[in-house]
Amino acid sequence: MNQDLGLRLLGQIMAWTDERARAEFEWIRLMSRLKYDSYEDFRAGVRFVERLCVWLQQFDQPDRETAYGFVKDRLVYIGPAEMQILVDRFYIDVVERHLLRTIAEAAAIPSYKVWSTASAAASLKQRRRTLLFMGLSDGARIDEFRRANTGILSNEQIVVATQLDASKWRDLLKELRRDVGAGSVFSAIYLIDDFVASGTTMLRRDVESNVWKGKLIRFRETLDEALRSMDGESILSADWSLHVHHYIATSLAAEALHKRLTEAAETPSQEWLRSVSLSFGTVLPPDLPLNEDSSDPFCQLVKRYYDPTIENRHSAVSGEMSLMWGYRKCGLPLVFEHNTPNNSLPILWAETDGDPEKKIHAMRPLFRRRQRHS
Repeated sequence: MNQDLGLRLLGQIMAWTDERARAEFEWIRLMSRLKYDSYEDFRAGVRFVERLCVWLQQFDQPDRETAYGFVKDRLVYIGPAEMQILVDRFYIDVVERHLLRTIAEAAAIPSYKVWSTASAAASLKQRRRTLLFMGLSDGARIDEFRRANTGILSNEQIVVATQLDASKWRDLLKELRRDVGAGSVFSAIYLIDDFVASGTTMLRRDVESNVWKGKLIRFRETLDEALRSMDGESILSADWSLHVHHYIATSLAAEALHKRLTEAAETPSQEWLRSVSLSFGTVLPPDLPLNEDSSDPFCQLVKRYYDPTIENRHSAVSGEMSLMWGYRKCGLPLVFEHNTPNNSLPILWAETDGDPEKKIHAMRPLFRRRQRHS
């Protein structure tokens, strides 16, 4: 659809006066060009303006102004430029600073003197090579991370996944020892992911079995299996450390993960979790989410235009079957350029047929979500 035609249709849907329409069209054109049209599920001819028209039409006329106001004032869209900055800054802001502090303490010098002290600078270079970076999912943007640190990190210390067999570990050790010296092992592992909203995928206590599960547990199990297959050959130093970094986190997840790490470490088989450190590129403000107690008028639309057929066994893992406020009731007005997380409000991403006989609303997405589970 031609954008001008789409805007005229939008003006009719919203019943705007000519003066109001001109003002809103200026904002919509700007935001479409700078941000929203980059959403990866959009296609030629069906981009933000067209999806906005379809999305607004599902609401009764009195509710459309509230829905539009929510998109204009509350929606948070994280596009390629914002994510690239977070990827670029990860090594410098988190990893390098930690290395400098560690080496400076060992040398009993201020961290700013590491570069000007020959022995400390050599130690930094060697210690940097003994780090291993692993992606927890496709969202880790390992390709971008690798390019951002060309000349600083070796390609042989950056891998796209965490579940490696003994053969891959031997290859990594071979390259490490070629660069650093015989007998060298990794001193630290960094697990990287793009976003954490509730933290249950990373670490959670299973309500049925009462055991700890999640990506962290699976990583350790895979690592232990590889170690058993190495015929006694060491992969990691005796004092190796594990770091988990997310480019973006909700305040809920940041707090919950620290708490769960402490709780899980009390389990006899999970004491190793005590030494896990967490870092985040940015933490979203605590007042960002919406919930049933929020005063925002859009919350009434969230309740009124919800179809419970989007609920499934995967949503139940969180302990909350309802997805009205997103997975684990995170209530996020959040969209990423590559997808919309299920922790976001479903009124933004869900698509259903509805049931007129039961007076269940057919949901229409503004930013259609690509589901991993169904």
